[in-house]
Amino acid sequence: MITINPFSVLSEFIPSIAIQTFVVVMIVLVIAGTVIDMIHKKNVKYFFENAKKAKKQATRTVSAGKKASILIKTVASDILTTSELAGKRRLAHLLGMYGTIIFWVTSVIMIFCYSTSKSLTPSILPLLWHLGAIMTCLGGYWFWFFLRVDVVAEGNPWYRVVRADLFVLSLVVTATFGLVWSYLQVSSISGWDTLFLILFGLSNLVLFGGIYWSKFAHMFYKPGAAIQKRLAEADGSNENLPYPTDKPKQFGLGIKREAPKHY
Repeated sequence: MITINPFSVLSEFIPSIAIQTFVVVMIVLVIAGTVIDMIHKKNVKYFFENAKKAKKQATRTVSAGKKASILIKTVASDILTTSELAGKRRLAHLLGMYGTIIFWVTSVIMIFCYSTSKSLTPSILPLLWHLGAIMTCLGGYWFWFFLRVDVVAEGNPWYRVVRADLFVLSLVVTATFGLVWSYLQVSSISGWDTLFLILFGLSNLVLFGGIYWSKFAHMFYKPGAAIQKRLAEADGSNENLPYPTDKPKQFGLGIKREAPKHY
């Protein structure tokens, strides 16, 4: 199963051009959804306005070489290894992130290069495809059932779903349906493989077509925000930000606390 390209088997029943067209449509949905998200939510506008303000408030000059170094370190630390997270949450995020990247990249390669039944797919590609889907499921389900909320502290059960959860749910469900479809297809279980192929396609539509309502676009915003933060720390522009008046200031190792009240 894990060494068989499921898309080359599928091409015996559905023309490879139809499969490739579906992928192109998904890419168009990503671009269109991201653009609409930027226009309506004005995230990019806020990003550039914030960058201009930070530039005016800078107290130090950062050379081009220093900026390049900050960029490389930010990509390596904040983006590729998600250093802002810790422990189990970080591991779950890395599993899901790299699993999804492997799953998507190998899908595109197998569909556009080896989607015909006559083509011989290198065994490493379907192996990585299944591995990526499994990693996505492990990271996603681990996050959803055990790390998403603190049930004791917040009282929110795992089945409480809000619109912001659309991305992670559709992502994990897509990987799950892909694995089940691949297994049923190789097992030649008539009817059920068709059902899960349809579910796999629908879950992809929800994942890539629901960008405006999900956190999909955050994948594009987060790197920019992380880089801007590091540059602000380097040029000192974040030192001029006013301290919130509704929160106590920190002094030394502790914070100012009110005396306990007794009733």
